[in-house]
Amino acid sequence: MKEILVLYYSQHGTTYEMATLIARGIEQGGASARLRTVPKISPVNTACAPELAESGSPYAELHDLEECIGIALGSPTRFGNMAAPMKYFWDSTSKLWLNGALAGKAAAVFTSTGSLHGGQETTLITMMLPLLHHGMLIVGLPYSTPELLTTTSGGTPYGASHHAGASADLPISHHERKLCIALGKRLAETAIRLSAQG
Repeated sequence: MKEILVLYYSQHGTTYEMATLIARGIEQGGASARLRTVPKISPVNTACAPELAESGSPYAELHDLEECIGIALGSPTRFGNMAAPMKYFWDSTSKLWLNGALAGKAAAVFTSTGSLHGGQETTLITMMLPLLHHGMLIVGLPYSTPELLTTTSGGTPYGASHHAGASADLPISHHERKLCIALGKRLAETAIRLSAQG
């Protein structure tokens, strides 16, 4: 079965929970999900992450990006942008960019924020930028997805989102869950069609 990479960074577990919901949608769309994370980074240059993640998924490697037919990219919001560990990982993908290894693959984005208007949409859009530079094709959520019109928490046409609250203690709402699953399913269906043309 063809695989889609669900690449995320999660500090309090919410983005990881969203990643698992997106993985469920990917499976409903006819593909399998490969969950991967990225290590924390430190302002101290000599600091190194442990070889394996303490919990959650294994750390991503460049071959994960190459081997999968699509990518769902998730990060908590940091001042309207993706978290530094995820940006650091994408800064290491120049070799793939030079080879055009990701060009033509489908991609989607998701995020979690501490406040309802804390940069969900800007984070999703800025996460798209490295994907577009790699030549990937962005999949969003259409307004034909009913929860997009009725949600009172997270959810945007740019990708799935969650309002976690200032203490990161708000659970993922029913609508946010449905939107995560819908995004994963749409990504899988699109990636499968694109890979069949390649």
